[in-house]
Parts: sequence; structure tokens; C-alpha cells
Amino acid sequence: MKIGVAKERRPDEKRCAVSPDTIKKYVGMGVEVLVEAGAGEGCSIPDSVLEAAGAKIVPDARAALSEADVVLKVQRPLTAAEGGPDELSFMKRGAMLVASLNPYVAKDQIGGYAQAGIIACAMELMPRISRAQNMDVLSSQSNLAGYKAVIDAAAEFGRAFPMMMTAAGTVAPARVFVMGVGVAGLQAIATARRLGAIVSATDVRPATKEQVESLGATFIAVEDEEFKQAETAGGYAKEMSDTYKAKQAALVAEHIKKQDVIITTALIPGRKAPVLVTEEMVKSMKPGSIIVDLAVEQGGNCPLSEVGKVVEKQGVKIVGHANVPSRLAADASSLYARNLLNFLTLLIDKETKGLKINWEDEIVKGVALTRDGQIIHPNFKA
Repeated sequence: MKIGVAKERRPDEKRCAVSPDTIKKYVGMGVEVLVEAGAGEGCSIPDSVLEAAGAKIVPDARAALSEADVVLKVQRPLTAAEGGPDELSFMKRGAMLVASLNPYVAKDQIGGYAQAGIIACAMELMPRISRAQNMDVLSSQSNLAGYKAVIDAAAEFGRAFPMMMTAAGTVAPARVFVMGVGVAGLQAIATARRLGAIVSATDVRPATKEQVESLGATFIAVEDEEFKQAETAGGYAKEMSDTYKAKQAALVAEHIKKQDVIITTALIPGRKAPVLVTEEMVKSMKPGSIIVDLAVEQGGNCPLSEVGKVVEKQGVKIVGHANVPSRLAADASSLYARNLLNFLTLLIDKETKGLKINWEDEIVKGVALTRDGQIIHPNFKA
């Protein structure tokens, strides 16, 4: 069996789908790993290191993908219409594609996977079950994004984060407000606390209150009956009613006026990111305040944020970096590659060294988009 890995070509993408550690594991399973030259450059892994781990370095994407039984990628394949090589056309029929395919945004491409006869697996659809925790790419990458959001905020902020007592006077600690307490939000809270800030946080899911307080932050929310029912069985946030949104917005608006840094992380799968910080709220903030919008690529939690830019509006800096995990490419690649390895370990038969897919496994059913020329995922069937 062969695994193929091409260099990522989408803008702002520096990650790689394999690491020296995972290549050694694949080779130990009896699998050949073909890696396009330069695939690890963005995350500081030279070809020589990947080769030493057991990979075969090949000259281009076609060479990496055309013979592969399994193709590993970070982002979905490029198409000719997007100005790059048509990576899907390089793959043979019956091959398995494992990547973050962004299916809710790139729905049109799902039909292309089916037409090409590819088994396409979207790793961001991984079920939130205990058995799949070590395969959860959203969690591994969001954890780093939450950390980096605080570091980016500190870099843009014109003051110190911790309280400092000096002979010349006392420097007051920064006040950081985290909006959305998923994996990214929790890491942002922990990082801001480590830097000495006074931290508060909000989320519509009641279970997060205890998590926020366990990290030493203050929980901010309208805790009514709707709030108590505001979480799906899968652990995601539900869309709230307009009435609740109005009450929560009023509470948050007052709180925001006193904050120095706001980090927004709220996303709803398959939907545009909810607006959490309105233009009026931005106007109410102190000059020199910072907003880091981790949802900027899905429309943004602040309507004033711009993808890939740091802008100043109403005296407030709004940070909208694209692909934040890729800004920590070495660690992000290592964790992502391990997620893929853990997933493939389920599918590779120890005796035959080939794929043996249990199509009734809830993990496989959760991520598989296409099979045998058909779209099979219930969320995307026509």
C-alpha cells in the first residue's frame, strides 16, 4: 500500500499532513510513503529529514498522488479553476482522500470526489466521541489557535498583560474577555491567565461555566431557561433565539466597555459565524483595545474584521489573521499528522498491510463523504 502526500498550495497554508514521527509509524506498518519535494518546507521539515524517516521524496504532486492508495492532505485538493494544478485529477479511482475538506463551504467539490471515484473523508466531521478524541483535527488545531490568538493580542496591545509593581508606580493588569469557550476559547483563557491578565469569558453552553471558572476566569452570561438547553447532543452550540440574543448582547455590551482585549472564537458548523461584537460595541471600547477574531474566515464574529488583515476601527485594532494554526506550522503539523495516523491505524489491516474499512464504524460513517461514485454522507446527499 502507498500513501501520497503533496505540497500544500493554498494561500497561508504552511502545514504538512505527515511528520517524521508518523512516517516512521507508517513504514513500520509496511506502508510506502511518497512525499512531494518541499512538502515540509513551510513547517521547517527538510526533505532530508522526511527521507531519513523512511519517506520516498518524489519531484511533483502527480508523482506523489498518482500511485497512492491513500492521499493525505491538510486542505482540500486544488482545482484548475482555482488557479492551481488539478490535484484531484492526479488521484486514481478507488483511492482514499483524507483531509480537512471544508464540506459545508466547498459543497460543489463533493460531487467531484464522487465523480472521480474517490473515497473522500472530511476529518473536521469527526464524531465527538471518546474513542475519536485522538483523531479530532478541529480540537488539535483549535487548541493552538486559541494560544496564538492571545500571543497575537499581546503583540498588538500597547500595554503589558500582568500587573507590575515598580518603584515608579503600578501597572494595572490587562482585562481579557474570551467569547466562545470551545477548545480554542479554553486555551485562550489559560494562556491569558498565564500572562497575568484578568480574564472573563462567555458561551451559550451551560457546561462551559464550570470549565471557565476552573481556569480562574469569570463567567458572563444570561443564565435563563433557554441558556440551560443551549447545547446539542454532540457538544456544539445551538443557534439561540432573537430574544435571548438581545438579552445577552445587552449584558455583553456593558462588559465590553471595560475590556482591553476581546478574543472571539464562536462558530456554528455549516453556518456563517454569529456576530458577537457589533460596530456599536467596538465604538464603546477604550482606545488602544484589541479584538482578535478567530472566526474571520467564516464571516467573522465582528463585522469590522477583515480576513488576513489587522485593521484599526474606532481606535480599536481588529486582528483577522487567516489560518491561525498555520502560524504555528511546526506544532500544528505534528498534531495534525498524528490525528491522521490515529485515523488510518483503524483502517490498515495488520496482516495484508492494505485498507480494510469497516463501513459500519461510527467514526468512518461520520467522516466519509463519498464511496463508489456516490455521495454517502447524510448531510450532503442531494
